Amino acid sequence: MLRYFSGSIFVTILGLIGAYLWGEHVHIGTGLTCIFIASVLAILEISLSFDNAVVNAMKLEGMSEKWRHRFITWGILIAVFGMRFLFPLLVVAIFAGLNINLVLDMALNDVNQYTHYLELTHAPIVTFGGSFLLMLFMDYFTESNKKIHWINFIEERLQRLSKYQGLCTITTLCVLGLLMFKIAPEARNSVFLSGIAGIITYLCIDGLAEWLERRQEARAKACADTIKCSGLVGFLYLELIDASFSLDGVLGAFALSQDIIIITIGLFIGAMFVRSLTIMLVEKKTLAQYLYLEHGAHWAIGTLAILMFVSTFHEVPEVVTGLLGLVFILSALASSIIHNKRSNQNK
Repeated sequence: MLRYFSGSIFVTILGLIGAYLWGEHVHIGTGLTCIFIASVLAILEISLSFDNAVVNAMKLEGMSEKWRHRFITWGILIAVFGMRFLFPLLVVAIFAGLNINLVLDMALNDVNQYTHYLELTHAPIVTFGGSFLLMLFMDYFTESNKKIHWINFIEERLQRLSKYQGLCTITTLCVLGLLMFKIAPEARNSVFLSGIAGIITYLCIDGLAEWLERRQEARAKACADTIKCSGLVGFLYLELIDASFSLDGVLGAFALSQDIIIITIGLFIGAMFVRSLTIMLVEKKTLAQYLYLEHGAHWAIGTLAILMFVSTFHEVPEVVTGLLGLVFILSALASSIIHNKRSNQNK
Protein backbone atom coordinates (compact mmCIF):
# COMPACT_ATOMS: atom_id res chain seq x y z
CA MET A 1 0.00 0.00 0.00
CA LEU A 2 2.84 2.38 0.84
CA ARG A 3 4.31 1.83 -2.64
CA TYR A 4 1.12 3.16 -4.24
CA PHE A 5 0.51 6.08 -1.88
CA SER A 6 4.02 7.27 -0.96
CA GLY A 7 3.92 10.00 -3.62
CA SER A 8 0.50 11.15 -2.42
CA ILE A 9 1.70 11.32 1.17
CA PHE A 10 4.72 13.38 0.10
CA VAL A 11 2.46 15.77 -1.85
CA THR A 12 0.15 16.04 1.18
CA ILE A 13 3.02 17.10 3.46
CA LEU A 14 4.30 19.69 0.98
CA GLY A 15 0.76 20.90 0.25
CA LEU A 16 -0.16 21.45 3.89
CA ILE A 17 3.11 23.27 4.51
CA GLY A 18 2.34 25.44 1.49
CA ALA A 19 -1.20 26.10 2.78
CA TYR A 20 0.19 27.21 6.14
CA LEU A 21 2.77 29.55 4.59
CA TRP A 22 0.18 31.03 2.20
CA GLY A 23 -2.25 31.62 5.06
CA GLU A 24 0.40 33.38 7.11
CA HIS A 25 1.39 35.43 4.05
CA VAL A 26 -2.17 36.60 3.36
CA HIS A 27 -3.16 37.18 6.98
CA ILE A 28 -0.94 36.42 9.97
CA GLY A 29 -2.50 33.82 12.26
CA THR A 30 -4.60 32.03 9.62
CA GLY A 31 -2.03 29.35 8.72
CA LEU A 32 -3.65 26.57 10.74
CA THR A 33 -7.09 27.51 9.42
CA CYS A 34 -5.79 27.18 5.87
CA ILE A 35 -4.34 23.74 6.69
CA PHE A 36 -7.74 22.66 8.02
CA ILE A 37 -9.63 23.93 4.94
CA ALA A 38 -7.13 22.32 2.55
CA SER A 39 -7.45 19.03 4.45
CA VAL A 40 -11.25 19.09 4.29
CA LEU A 41 -11.13 19.83 0.55
CA ALA A 42 -8.71 16.94 0.02
CA ILE A 43 -10.91 14.52 1.99
CA LEU A 44 -14.01 15.59 0.07
CA GLU A 45 -12.19 15.20 -3.25
CA ILE A 46 -11.10 11.66 -2.33
CA SER A 47 -14.45 10.50 -0.92
CA LEU A 48 -16.49 11.97 -3.78
CA SER A 49 -14.17 10.75 -6.54
CA PHE A 50 -14.04 7.01 -5.85
CA ASP A 51 -16.26 6.34 -8.86
CA ASN A 52 -13.85 8.44 -10.91
CA ALA A 53 -10.98 6.20 -9.80
CA VAL A 54 -12.86 3.08 -10.93
CA VAL A 55 -13.58 4.58 -14.37
CA ASN A 56 -9.95 5.71 -14.70
CA ALA A 57 -8.74 2.22 -13.79
CA MET A 58 -11.05 0.67 -16.37
CA LYS A 59 -9.58 2.86 -19.13
CA LEU A 60 -5.98 2.51 -17.93
CA GLU A 61 -6.08 -1.30 -18.10
CA GLY A 62 -5.83 -1.09 -21.88
CA MET A 63 -2.90 1.35 -21.83
CA SER A 64 0.83 0.65 -21.71
CA GLU A 65 2.97 1.11 -18.60
CA LYS A 66 4.47 4.25 -20.15
CA TRP A 67 1.08 5.92 -20.56
CA ARG A 68 -0.02 4.84 -17.10
CA HIS A 69 3.02 6.64 -15.72
CA ARG A 70 2.20 9.70 -17.82
CA PHE A 71 -1.33 9.68 -16.41
CA ILE A 72 0.19 10.10 -12.95
CA THR A 73 2.78 12.73 -13.96
CA TRP A 74 1.39 14.74 -16.88
CA GLY A 75 -2.17 13.90 -15.89
CA ILE A 76 -1.88 15.31 -12.39
CA LEU A 77 -0.56 18.59 -13.81
CA ILE A 78 -3.53 18.79 -16.19
CA ALA A 79 -5.98 17.80 -13.45
CA VAL A 80 -4.72 20.27 -10.88
CA PHE A 81 -3.22 23.27 -12.66
CA GLY A 82 -5.34 22.79 -15.76
CA MET A 83 -8.78 21.94 -14.37
CA ARG A 84 -8.55 23.24 -10.79
CA PHE A 85 -6.65 26.47 -11.42
CA LEU A 86 -6.35 27.53 -15.07
CA PHE A 87 -9.72 26.30 -16.38
CA PRO A 88 -11.90 28.43 -14.04
CA LEU A 89 -9.75 31.46 -14.90
CA LEU A 90 -10.16 30.85 -18.64
CA VAL A 91 -13.91 30.32 -18.34
CA VAL A 92 -14.39 33.58 -16.45
CA ALA A 93 -12.13 35.43 -18.91
CA ILE A 94 -14.04 34.09 -21.95
CA PHE A 95 -17.60 34.53 -20.70
CA ALA A 96 -16.97 37.85 -18.94
CA GLY A 97 -14.88 39.21 -21.81
CA LEU A 98 -11.98 40.04 -19.48
CA ASN A 99 -8.22 39.76 -19.83
CA ILE A 100 -6.97 36.56 -18.13
CA ASN A 101 -4.32 38.53 -16.19
CA LEU A 102 -7.10 40.70 -14.79
CA VAL A 103 -9.07 37.57 -13.85
CA LEU A 104 -6.01 36.11 -12.09
CA ASP A 105 -5.53 39.34 -10.16
CA MET A 106 -9.24 39.24 -9.30
CA ALA A 107 -8.99 35.62 -8.07
CA LEU A 108 -6.07 36.48 -5.81
CA ASN A 109 -7.17 39.90 -4.55
CA ASP A 110 -10.94 40.24 -5.10
CA VAL A 111 -12.39 36.78 -4.51
CA ASN A 112 -15.98 37.98 -4.14
CA GLN A 113 -16.01 39.46 -7.64
CA TYR A 114 -14.24 36.39 -9.04
CA THR A 115 -16.73 34.02 -7.39
CA HIS A 116 -19.59 36.09 -8.79
CA TYR A 117 -18.30 35.67 -12.35
CA LEU A 118 -17.63 31.97 -11.76
CA GLU A 119 -21.21 31.41 -10.61
CA LEU A 120 -22.48 33.08 -13.79
CA THR A 121 -20.58 30.50 -15.87
CA HIS A 122 -21.76 27.49 -13.85
CA ALA A 123 -24.56 26.41 -16.23
CA PRO A 124 -22.53 26.20 -19.48
CA ILE A 125 -19.59 24.54 -17.69
CA VAL A 126 -21.61 21.68 -16.18
CA THR A 127 -23.70 21.28 -19.36
CA PHE A 128 -20.53 20.52 -21.31
CA GLY A 129 -19.50 17.93 -18.72
CA GLY A 130 -23.02 16.50 -18.45
CA SER A 131 -23.30 16.01 -22.22
CA PHE A 132 -19.90 14.33 -22.43
CA LEU A 133 -20.66 11.96 -19.54
CA LEU A 134 -24.17 11.13 -20.77
CA MET A 135 -22.70 10.13 -24.14
CA LEU A 136 -20.19 7.90 -22.32
CA PHE A 137 -22.97 6.30 -20.23
CA MET A 138 -25.23 5.62 -23.22
CA ASP A 139 -22.37 4.35 -25.38
CA TYR A 140 -21.36 1.80 -22.73
CA PHE A 141 -24.80 0.31 -22.11
CA THR A 142 -25.86 0.23 -25.78
CA GLU A 143 -22.75 -1.69 -26.85
CA SER A 144 -23.96 -4.55 -29.06
CA ASN A 145 -21.45 -7.21 -27.97
CA LYS A 146 -21.86 -6.74 -24.21
CA LYS A 147 -22.38 -10.13 -22.55
CA ILE A 148 -22.40 -9.29 -18.85
CA HIS A 149 -25.22 -7.33 -17.19
CA TRP A 150 -25.58 -6.16 -13.62
CA ILE A 151 -29.07 -4.60 -13.45
CA ASN A 152 -30.45 -7.05 -16.00
CA PHE A 153 -33.96 -5.71 -16.57
CA ILE A 154 -32.58 -2.27 -17.51
CA GLU A 155 -29.23 -3.09 -19.09
CA GLU A 156 -30.63 -5.79 -21.40
CA ARG A 157 -33.24 -3.35 -22.73
CA LEU A 158 -30.61 -0.66 -23.24
CA GLN A 159 -28.45 -3.09 -25.19
CA ARG A 160 -31.35 -3.87 -27.55
CA LEU A 161 -31.24 -0.22 -28.61
CA SER A 162 -27.77 -0.73 -30.11
CA LYS A 163 -29.35 -1.41 -33.52
CA TYR A 164 -30.39 2.25 -33.76
CA GLN A 165 -27.53 4.32 -35.17
CA GLY A 166 -26.85 7.63 -33.46
CA LEU A 167 -29.06 6.82 -30.46
CA CYS A 168 -26.57 8.18 -27.93
CA THR A 169 -26.35 11.52 -29.72
CA ILE A 170 -30.13 11.78 -30.23
CA THR A 171 -30.78 10.99 -26.55
CA THR A 172 -28.31 13.61 -25.36
CA LEU A 173 -29.77 16.19 -27.76
CA CYS A 174 -33.26 15.44 -26.43
CA VAL A 175 -32.05 15.97 -22.86
CA LEU A 176 -30.49 19.28 -23.95
CA GLY A 177 -33.78 20.27 -25.62
CA LEU A 178 -35.74 19.54 -22.44
CA LEU A 179 -33.17 21.49 -20.44
CA MET A 180 -33.90 24.61 -22.49
CA PHE A 181 -37.38 24.81 -20.91
CA LYS A 182 -35.76 25.18 -17.49
CA ILE A 183 -32.95 27.58 -18.38
CA ALA A 184 -33.39 31.36 -18.24
CA PRO A 185 -33.77 32.81 -21.78
CA GLU A 186 -30.57 34.86 -21.58
CA ALA A 187 -28.49 31.74 -20.77
CA ARG A 188 -30.04 29.30 -23.25
CA ASN A 189 -27.67 30.03 -26.11
CA SER A 190 -24.46 29.50 -24.11
CA VAL A 191 -25.84 26.41 -22.35
CA PHE A 192 -27.01 24.77 -25.59
CA LEU A 193 -23.73 25.49 -27.39
CA SER A 194 -21.79 24.06 -24.43
CA GLY A 195 -23.89 20.90 -24.59
CA ILE A 196 -23.29 20.56 -28.34
CA ALA A 197 -19.55 21.05 -27.72
CA GLY A 198 -19.63 18.21 -25.16
CA ILE A 199 -21.31 15.87 -27.68
CA ILE A 200 -18.91 16.79 -30.51
CA THR A 201 -15.88 16.38 -28.23
CA TYR A 202 -16.99 12.89 -27.21
CA LEU A 203 -17.72 11.83 -30.80
CA CYS A 204 -14.33 13.09 -32.03
CA ILE A 205 -12.30 11.42 -29.29
CA ASP A 206 -14.29 8.16 -29.38
CA GLY A 207 -14.24 8.02 -33.18
CA LEU A 208 -10.51 8.66 -33.34
CA ALA A 209 -9.83 5.96 -30.74
CA GLU A 210 -11.90 3.40 -32.68
CA TRP A 211 -10.17 4.30 -35.95
CA LEU A 212 -6.74 3.85 -34.39
CA GLU A 213 -7.76 0.48 -32.93
CA ARG A 214 -8.90 -0.76 -36.33
CA ARG A 215 -5.73 0.55 -37.96
CA GLN A 216 -3.61 -1.13 -35.32
CA GLU A 217 -5.30 -4.49 -35.88
CA ALA A 218 -4.97 -4.21 -39.66
CA ARG A 219 -1.30 -3.21 -39.62
CA ALA A 220 0.09 -5.15 -36.67
CA LYS A 221 3.60 -5.41 -38.15
CA ALA A 222 4.05 -1.64 -38.45
CA CYS A 223 2.13 -0.48 -35.45
CA ALA A 224 4.78 1.35 -33.41
CA ASP A 225 3.52 4.78 -34.38
CA THR A 226 -0.11 3.64 -34.11
CA ILE A 227 0.38 2.36 -30.61
CA LYS A 228 1.97 5.66 -29.69
CA CYS A 229 -0.98 7.59 -31.14
CA SER A 230 -3.45 5.18 -29.60
CA GLY A 231 -1.81 5.76 -26.21
CA LEU A 232 -2.00 9.52 -26.71
CA VAL A 233 -5.67 9.42 -27.74
CA GLY A 234 -6.46 7.12 -24.81
CA PHE A 235 -4.67 9.56 -22.51
CA LEU A 236 -6.65 12.52 -23.89
CA TYR A 237 -9.89 10.53 -23.63
CA LEU A 238 -9.13 9.69 -20.01
CA GLU A 239 -8.25 13.29 -19.20
CA LEU A 240 -11.57 14.50 -20.65
CA ILE A 241 -13.51 11.96 -18.58
CA ASP A 242 -11.53 12.96 -15.51
CA ALA A 243 -12.13 16.66 -16.23
CA SER A 244 -15.87 16.10 -16.66
CA PHE A 245 -16.00 14.37 -13.28
CA SER A 246 -14.20 17.27 -11.63
CA LEU A 247 -16.24 20.18 -13.06
CA ASP A 248 -18.88 20.21 -10.34
CA GLY A 249 -16.34 19.62 -7.60
CA VAL A 250 -14.20 22.57 -8.71
CA LEU A 251 -17.19 24.89 -8.54
CA GLY A 252 -18.43 23.38 -5.28
CA ALA A 253 -15.05 23.92 -3.59
CA PHE A 254 -15.78 27.66 -3.46
CA ALA A 255 -18.47 26.89 -0.86
CA LEU A 256 -15.67 26.01 1.59
CA SER A 257 -13.12 28.64 0.58
CA GLN A 258 -12.85 31.50 -1.88
CA ASP A 259 -9.05 31.44 -1.85
CA ILE A 260 -8.04 29.87 -5.18
CA ILE A 261 -4.59 28.91 -3.85
CA ILE A 262 -6.02 26.95 -0.90
CA ILE A 263 -8.62 25.35 -3.17
CA THR A 264 -5.89 24.28 -5.61
CA ILE A 265 -3.76 22.82 -2.81
CA GLY A 266 -6.66 20.88 -1.28
CA LEU A 267 -7.88 19.51 -4.60
CA PHE A 268 -4.30 18.72 -5.63
CA ILE A 269 -3.85 16.49 -2.59
CA GLY A 270 -7.19 14.78 -3.20
CA ALA A 271 -6.54 14.29 -6.93
CA MET A 272 -3.13 12.75 -6.19
CA PHE A 273 -4.69 10.17 -3.86
CA VAL A 274 -7.38 9.38 -6.46
CA ARG A 275 -4.66 8.71 -9.05
CA SER A 276 -2.71 6.52 -6.64
CA LEU A 277 -5.91 4.56 -5.96
CA THR A 278 -6.45 4.23 -9.72
CA ILE A 279 -2.99 2.72 -10.29
CA MET A 280 -3.52 0.32 -7.38
CA LEU A 281 -6.85 -0.86 -8.86
CA VAL A 282 -5.15 -1.48 -12.21
CA GLU A 283 -2.07 -3.32 -10.93
CA LYS A 284 -4.00 -5.47 -8.47
CA LYS A 285 -6.48 -6.42 -11.24
CA THR A 286 -9.38 -5.33 -9.03
CA LEU A 287 -11.79 -4.81 -11.93
CA ALA A 288 -11.17 -8.37 -13.15
CA GLN A 289 -11.85 -9.73 -9.67
CA TYR A 290 -15.11 -7.82 -9.23
CA LEU A 291 -17.32 -8.43 -12.24
CA TYR A 292 -19.88 -5.64 -11.83
CA LEU A 293 -17.62 -2.81 -10.63
CA GLU A 294 -17.34 -1.40 -14.15
CA HIS A 295 -21.14 -1.37 -14.48
CA GLY A 296 -21.52 0.43 -11.16
CA ALA A 297 -19.02 3.08 -12.26
CA HIS A 298 -20.99 3.75 -15.44
CA TRP A 299 -24.27 4.02 -13.52
CA ALA A 300 -22.48 6.58 -11.35
CA ILE A 301 -21.44 8.38 -14.56
CA GLY A 302 -25.04 8.49 -15.79
CA THR A 303 -26.24 9.78 -12.42
CA LEU A 304 -23.57 12.47 -12.34
CA ALA A 305 -24.51 13.56 -15.88
CA ILE A 306 -28.19 13.99 -14.96
CA LEU A 307 -27.33 15.82 -11.73
CA MET A 308 -25.08 18.17 -13.70
CA PHE A 309 -27.99 19.03 -15.98
CA VAL A 310 -30.27 19.54 -12.96
CA SER A 311 -27.69 21.81 -11.30
CA THR A 312 -28.05 24.30 -14.17
CA PHE A 313 -31.43 25.37 -12.79
CA HIS A 314 -31.55 23.91 -9.27
CA GLU A 315 -28.79 23.67 -6.66
CA VAL A 316 -27.55 20.11 -6.10
CA PRO A 317 -25.32 19.64 -3.01
CA GLU A 318 -21.94 18.11 -3.83
CA VAL A 319 -22.46 15.57 -1.05
CA VAL A 320 -25.58 14.23 -2.80
CA THR A 321 -23.67 13.80 -6.06
CA GLY A 322 -20.80 11.98 -4.37
CA LEU A 323 -22.97 9.76 -2.19
CA LEU A 324 -25.14 8.58 -5.10
CA GLY A 325 -22.03 7.64 -7.05
CA LEU A 326 -20.61 5.85 -4.02
CA VAL A 327 -23.87 3.91 -3.56
CA PHE A 328 -23.62 2.53 -7.10
CA ILE A 329 -19.96 1.59 -6.64
CA LEU A 330 -20.51 -0.14 -3.28
CA SER A 331 -23.63 -1.93 -4.54
CA ALA A 332 -21.75 -3.19 -7.59
CA LEU A 333 -18.88 -4.29 -5.36
CA ALA A 334 -21.28 -6.19 -3.06
CA SER A 335 -22.96 -7.85 -6.05
CA SER A 336 -19.54 -8.88 -7.40
CA ILE A 337 -18.52 -10.42 -4.07
CA ILE A 338 -21.80 -12.38 -3.90
CA HIS A 339 -21.29 -13.54 -7.50
CA ASN A 340 -17.75 -14.71 -6.72
CA LYS A 341 -18.89 -16.66 -3.65
CA ARG A 342 -21.64 -18.39 -5.61
CA SER A 343 -19.22 -19.27 -8.40
CA ASN A 344 -16.76 -20.78 -5.90
CA GLN A 345 -19.54 -22.79 -4.25
CA ASN A 346 -20.69 -24.18 -7.60
CA LYS A 347 -17.16 -25.32 -8.33
